[in-house]
Amino acid sequence: MSAKKNKTPKTPTPDPSASETYAQRRSDIARLLDVLGMELDKHADAAKADPKCWGRVGDLGKVRSDLIDMVGFMSGMERDEVERFLAE
Repeated sequence: MSAKKNKTPKTPTPDPSASETYAQRRSDIARLLDVLGMELDKHADAAKADPKCWGRVGDLGKVRSDLIDMVGFMSGMERDEVERFLAE
């Protein structure tokens, strides 16, 4: 027969509140924006080193498109409204 192990019940950790989760996600987004800025700088250096490369232009087209979608989502604007804003 095996001996029973004394199991101490774990105190459940409370789930984070909406405001705590919001603050964490807001912080994550701010950090990601900082990283994006650094990556854009590195990308620009690579583009300067090879100015005939259209691949990097395509990279920025993808990033720009995704950012337009994100701004539209956050602001409630339609994509064409965001694009008009950029054209101003």
